[in-house]
Amino acid sequence: MGNITDQGLILACSAIGAGLAMIAGIGPGVGQGIAAGQGAAAVGRNPGAKGDIMSTMLLGQAVAETTGLYGLVIALLLLFANPLLGKL
Repeated sequence: MGNITDQGLILACSAIGAGLAMIAGIGPGVGQGIAAGQGAAAVGRNPGAKGDIMSTMLLGQAVAETTGLYGLVIALLLLFANPLLGKL
């Protein structure tokens, strides 16, 4: 067990960090589902405001999705372009 190299430790910790970064995708998924459900309910109550409701909902979902995309970018950086390996 004493044969862990610096590079192996960095790669293992980077894989764990990438997995934790992907947890950031849960929040936007839940939030977008709730927003879509509330948007559908709002259109059902007031069909005349469909355009305004849809545009506001889609803008909110786009903003919420950026959180998940940032988590994905961090995970990909840790797995494939690991900046920590250059520090060895």
